[in-house]
Amino acid sequence: MTEALTALTDGLPDDDDGARRTFWGDAWRILRGRWLFWASLFIIVTFVGMALFPGLYVWPSPGPDDPSGLYCFLGDARLPPSSEHWFGTDVQGCDYYAQVTHGARVSLIVAMFATLISVVVGVVLGGLAGYYGGFLDSLISRITDGFFALPYLVGAIIVLSALTTQAGREIWHVTVAIGFLGWPSVVRLYRSTVLQVKGLEYVQAAKALGASDARIIFRHILPNAIAPTLVFTTIGIGGVISVEATLSFLGIGLPIDSISWGIMVSEAGTRIQQSPHLLLFPGIYLVLASLGFVVMGEQLREAFDPRFR
Repeated sequence: MTEALTALTDGLPDDDDGARRTFWGDAWRILRGRWLFWASLFIIVTFVGMALFPGLYVWPSPGPDDPSGLYCFLGDARLPPSSEHWFGTDVQGCDYYAQVTHGARVSLIVAMFATLISVVVGVVLGGLAGYYGGFLDSLISRITDGFFALPYLVGAIIVLSALTTQAGREIWHVTVAIGFLGWPSVVRLYRSTVLQVKGLEYVQAAKALGASDARIIFRHILPNAIAPTLVFTTIGIGGVISVEATLSFLGIGLPIDSISWGIMVSEAGTRIQQSPHLLLFPGIYLVLASLGFVVMGEQLREAFDPRFR
């Protein structure tokens, strides 16, 4: 247990069994008693499992991975939901439940890796700015302000245009574009947290004992300033899922042959009156996945923030 967690729990009473209470332990006690935490955790685990192991939810997989043709018959195009096809069929007569289920993989891959890029860049730059201050802090802050002044969609179009080759857009193009534009918020959040943590007594004591900057940052500051960033990461994944769907809906996101919720929503827009199920089911999955991560982030925020206890 790091020094900061010990400092945060100074003065807290012990548990009934005499065990020492900790910051993370108190957060867990709060979370495990909230039904919203368990509900959001169930949603997240369900969709992550759907992305990692779609075969557990539906078999066989749609499209080229379905050599039997069991799920695709052109004569069954755009059938409404039924006992044979729970979500109906798409314009090619493929089982829509299989399509929507497999769409979780691309949507969550883009969301998680784009958020990871934003968090890594934001933590590095925010940590350097908050710890060293001075000219480096001013430089990073001004660059961050410049990114905030750039409209998100305009920035996405610029980045995607720069990355796209003659072969067209790929999944990693969209992932990098979203992640590249999401780090400024992490910089501001992590910088402010580092500024608070580096003034605490145990950090000053480490400096007085001659600890190197690298040891202070990775041993003392990073573990104890990361909680707000974890909250942002969880909420950010939910937001990125919606951003990817928006970009795909506008025609500047994932390639058209991808199986993702955003592509499905985009393609269903022109057929909503004739076949509303084409929009309904990927829309429900999209909303539930985003909501699960956002609610989880809110629960973590309230558990980590002493003001909500």
